[in-house]
Amino acid sequence: MSTKKQMLAILASPRKHGNVAKMLDHAIKVATDKGYEVHFIHLYEKNIGFCKGCMRCRHEGSCHINDDIKPIGELLKNSDLVVMASPTYFANIPAVAKNLFDRLVAVVMTDNDGPIPKPLLSKSQQYLLLCTCTTPFPFNILAGQSIVTLHAMKEFFKTSGMTSLGSVTFAGTRNKTNVPPSLLKKIERKLSNVC
Repeated sequence: MSTKKQMLAILASPRKHGNVAKMLDHAIKVATDKGYEVHFIHLYEKNIGFCKGCMRCRHEGSCHINDDIKPIGELLKNSDLVVMASPTYFANIPAVAKNLFDRLVAVVMTDNDGPIPKPLLSKSQQYLLLCTCTTPFPFNILAGQSIVTLHAMKEFFKTSGMTSLGSVTFAGTRNKTNVPPSLLKKIERKLSNVC
């Protein structure tokens, strides 16, 4: 087993070379330079079926559907750092990202008799969220576009018990093929505090 710190990089975009992928690639480079072993997941290449709402995972600790979700759940549980990168689709995360969250519910939280679920992951695990949006700043925030995308991702990781390193948003991406250097520097600054 590797003694290196583990990073899970999740791309929730169908575009492997788009802006959000470039942001994630930069985060991977920064983490690799810091000595992390990186596990990359492109959600659009994974077989992740839809949640059936059977609630068996609440009692069994994992989903009974035999697809790619179990190895992803194991990677998540064993990661010291998770960086998730998502575009904004109709003021929210893409369906593949929501599907991932639905299917990993038993990995990140447990049911109890109280009103608030108990997180199953650790505060020592950290996460950074990356987001793109075609709507330019500040309308991406005022119109509830990228801010909703970030909220959906943050809710999943916050509920899991992990610690946030914040987020970086590239707004106004229409017809832009390069991430501004200032945003790449911001990713570097966010990752400068990783344990």
